[in-house]
Amino acid sequence: LDKLSGKFAPRPSAGPHKLRESMPLVVVIRNKLKYSLTYNETRKVTMSRAIKVDNKVRTDIGFPVGFQDVISIEKTGEFFRMLFDVKGRFLIHRIKKEKSTDCDSALIPLL
Repeated sequence: LDKLSGKFAPRPSAGPHKLRESMPLVVVIRNKLKYSLTYNETRKVTMSRAIKVDNKVRTDIGFPVGFQDVISIEKTGEFFRMLFDVKGRFLIHRIKKEKSTDCDSALIPLL
């Protein structure tokens, strides 16, 4: 989030990731993916049960999305994975459906 766009910023809810190592779902959908323009539009999208995080429907717009989480939007058929770039910032990487079912596929060695 930039400093000049508004007065308030959403805070992540309590969840599986630490506060400093996560981003609220509303910021991911609105600012990173550009699927909605406002907070209320984002709330309507999540309440319509269209967004899944790690194959679970999430209706809490403050849900913390962190490293290696898969965000799937079934209606559009798009899948994204949260990663870090070289400077430690969040990067949303588009992935294929086959990779989306693997939980932390980059961390699990092949047996």
